[in-house]
Amino acid sequence: MSTSTGSQTQAGRTRTPAIELRGIGKRFPGVIANHDVDITIESGTIHALVGENGAGKSTLMKILYGVQRPDDGTITVEGQQVTLSTPADAIARGIGMVFQHFMLADNLTVLENVTLGAEKLHGIGDAARARIVEISEQYGFGLDPDELVETLGVGERQRVEILKVLYRGARIIILDEPTAVLVPQEVDALFDNLRLLREEGNTLIFISHKLDEVRAVADRITVIRRGTTVASVAPAEVTSRQLAELMVGSELPSPSTGESTVTDRVLLSVRDLTVRDAPTVPGQTVGRAVLADVSFDIHAGEVLGIAGVEGNGQTELVEALVGMRRPEQGSVHLADQDVSEWSTRRRREAGIGYVPEDRHRHGLLLDSPLWENRILGHQTRPPSVRGGWLDVRGSRKDSTRIVEQYDVRTPGIDTTARALSGGNQQKFIVGREMSGDPVLLVAAHPTRGVDVGAQAQIWQHVKDARREGLAVLLVSADLDELIGLSDTIRVMLRGRLVGDFDPQTVTPQELGSAMTGAGDEETAR
Repeated sequence: MSTSTGSQTQAGRTRTPAIELRGIGKRFPGVIANHDVDITIESGTIHALVGENGAGKSTLMKILYGVQRPDDGTITVEGQQVTLSTPADAIARGIGMVFQHFMLADNLTVLENVTLGAEKLHGIGDAARARIVEISEQYGFGLDPDELVETLGVGERQRVEILKVLYRGARIIILDEPTAVLVPQEVDALFDNLRLLREEGNTLIFISHKLDEVRAVADRITVIRRGTTVASVAPAEVTSRQLAELMVGSELPSPSTGESTVTDRVLLSVRDLTVRDAPTVPGQTVGRAVLADVSFDIHAGEVLGIAGVEGNGQTELVEALVGMRRPEQGSVHLADQDVSEWSTRRRREAGIGYVPEDRHRHGLLLDSPLWENRILGHQTRPPSVRGGWLDVRGSRKDSTRIVEQYDVRTPGIDTTARALSGGNQQKFIVGREMSGDPVLLVAAHPTRGVDVGAQAQIWQHVKDARREGLAVLLVSADLDELIGLSDTIRVMLRGRLVGDFDPQTVTPQELGSAMTGAGDEETAR
C-alpha cells in the first residue's frame, strides 16, 4: 500500500494530475477536521474516498468545491495552484459536485432543472434542449428534457444531477454517496455511466461507505482516518474488510443476526392499512392510495425488513405507524392495545422508538445542543423529566452516556447537532431511541450515511435489543443490511406488500428485481 504522488505515465505520455491536495488543514472551534491531507487524483480516473463519519471527507470535499477555505495547504487543479473561495470558483475550474440529497424541483422538467441558474450558457430554449439531449446521448443517460422530474425514478433523478454538472462544463465530478438510495440494477447502470464518463476523459471522485462498490468501480482508493490520509491503494490490493480495518483500526463483525430469537408473541399487528395522499387535481376530493391494504405482524425478538425503491409507500407506512399520518382505513395494534387513534406522543409513551428517514426534519433540533436533543420526543419520561419538570441534569448525564456508548464524535454535549457530521447525528438519534427501552423500534434507513464502523455498532445494538425481545420494523435501501439483520423480508411496490423473502436464501439481485416489479414471483418465499 502506497500513497500515489506526482503525475502518471500512460502509453508513453505524461499526464498532469486532475487534483493535487498538499498539506490541507482545516480547524473549527474545538475540532480539527483535517490536518496534513495529501491526495493526488489522476486525470481520467475514478478515485474513491473512504473513511469513518467525522473523518474529514465532507470537509475536504467542501474545500475542493469552494464551500470552505483551508487553513493550511495548497490545491492544484490540472497543474495550476488555485484558490477556491466559492463554488463559482470551483465551477469555473471545471469542478462539479453531485450531493447525496438531490437538489431538484419535482414540478419542473428536466430542462428547467438543468438550466436553472445557468441560463447564460445556452438560454432555456432550443439551444439548451439540444445540449441536454447531446449530453444525455453521449453518456447513455436516456433523459427526455421535457419530462417532469416528479415522474422519474431515483436512478433517473441522479442522472439529472450528473447532467447538471456536465452541462455547466465540469470535467472533475465529486459524487457524494451516489448509490445510497439505488437498487442493485440502478447501481450497475450508474457504474456503467461513470465508466463512460471516465472513458471520455472526465475525472470522478467517488465518496461512499459501501466498500464492495468502491472496489468494483474505483481505479484508486484513498483512506482518511481522523482527519488525515492514511493510505492510497489500488482495489486489487485490498479486500473490503482490509479497507474497513484501515478506516477504523479494528476488525468488524458482519450484520448476521445469528440464531433466531423470534417468539410467538405478536408485538405489532397491522391490518388493512390504507393511506391516501393529498388531492393533487383541482376539484379532486380523494387523493391516490399511497398505501393500500397493508397487513403484517411483527413478533417479539423479530426484525421485519421492508425493501422497496423509494416512493413506493415505505415513508407513509412508517409515518402511519408512529402516528404522523392518519390512515383512511385499517388498524394498528401494539401488543394487546389498539393504538390506531392514538397520538404520536401517546404511541411513543407506549414504547415505540422511531429513527426517522429525514434526521434533519424529524430527528433533530439542529441549532440546539445535544443534551436538548436527548429530550426531543422523550419529554414526558425520565431521564428528561422528574416530578413533572424538565430534568436538565438527567438529560445531560444521559447524553454523555449516549455519546460514549455510541461513539458519537463531538467536542461535548453542548455542541449543536448541526455541528456534527451526518453519521454522528445518526448515531446520536439511534442512541436516543434505543435508550427509552422501546418494545417496538420503527427504523427508517438507520445506517444511511454512516461509516462501516458506526454501521457495525448500530447493527450490534439492534441485535442485542432483539435478543431482549425488541420488535423491529426495518426500512432500508441497503439490501445487504436487510438480508443480514432481518428475520423476514417483505417487498413494497406501489403501496402494497408484494412478496415474502427468506434472508437465508434471497440475493440482492432477486430483491432488486422484485422492488422494480421485474421479479419472478416464484422466487418469493
